[in-house]
Amino acid sequence: MAWTRYQLGLAALMLLTGSINTLAAKWADTFSAAGCGGTEDHDFEHPFLQAVGMFLGEFSCLGVFYLLVWRDRSRAEPSMAPAQPFNPLLFLPPALCDMTGTSIMYVALNMTSASSFQMLRGSVIIFTGLLSVAFLGRKLELSQWLGILVTIVGLVVVGLADLHGTHDQKHKLSEVITGDLLIIMAQVVVAIQMVLEEKFVYKHDVHPLRAVGTEGFFGFVILALLLVPMYYIPAGSFSGNPRRTLEDALDAFCQVGHRPLIALALLGNISSIAFFNFAGISVTKEISATTRMVLDSLRTVVIWAVSLAVGWETFHGLEILGFAVLLAGAALYNGLHRPLLAGLPRRWRPPAVPGPGAESEALLRPESSPINSAGVPSL
Repeated sequence: MAWTRYQLGLAALMLLTGSINTLAAKWADTFSAAGCGGTEDHDFEHPFLQAVGMFLGEFSCLGVFYLLVWRDRSRAEPSMAPAQPFNPLLFLPPALCDMTGTSIMYVALNMTSASSFQMLRGSVIIFTGLLSVAFLGRKLELSQWLGILVTIVGLVVVGLADLHGTHDQKHKLSEVITGDLLIIMAQVVVAIQMVLEEKFVYKHDVHPLRAVGTEGFFGFVILALLLVPMYYIPAGSFSGNPRRTLEDALDAFCQVGHRPLIALALLGNISSIAFFNFAGISVTKEISATTRMVLDSLRTVVIWAVSLAVGWETFHGLEILGFAVLLAGAALYNGLHRPLLAGLPRRWRPPAVPGPGAESEALLRPESSPINSAGVPSL
């Protein structure tokens, strides 16, 4: 069935804003400017402040939700179901996981390339699958176990691409390896977030935009408050600010004052996450969940192409192979091979195996992917 202009617009918005989200964060990391008190030029390395901005973007989804509610109620025949009462504190544990995972990933983005950052996030499939078996009692199908194994192979290939790639003085090999490992570690936290949401949150009928905004509220408030002690906690060589503390928000604002383009990059990161969440939810509703996964996977291609075009990284053939293998793993895990098998002649199809029932349903189905759809388990 042909797409309407509205559906095409939603798909383009999701692909564009999803790509901008990672590219804007990486763009901010490429700037250098003087800080407070006349300090000399230094790189803009403020991952925790950038994470606060991302949660601010998620928090803005609450405004969009209430705007939609107001618009719906002004109609003669409202179409939105009345909101079910729920305890907002249910979103606190997933929000803490989201805050931790996002902060780690922004630290890692300072150390590795944007394309590797995006590809390695696909490792969330491994940890989510294992945790769903251990804590949710799910039974994974053979194709899902194969998807996990293929994803592991893809991660090895991407890691080899980083090992054999060309690294400048800013991204030394040791930093790239550390960044890649941090990204994979962050996916463990994201997987825990998904399990918590699956077990405690999704049984409540909460509008997705309201859920995103509520998690964004908790993440924004808590992490913004944590910026105060981070200003005094020494971090040594791990820190990129002149005071060598865990985070120096004042230094970040001074750098923005000296290089206003940094503000544009931060604004792009904040606004894109809000539009990306809205577009992702709308694509699932108006087109299909499969389309949402495919579009989210295409983000990696866009991010990689832009990174090559602007000179942020050099071409390496292993990255193409790694991306293809990771994409195959995600497709197997999420069941995208089934439509292909259905199109084969009957004599070529594998024998049908009775399904194990609801317990084998993929944890990564669209309605139970992370509430923050920036972290959906595709590439």
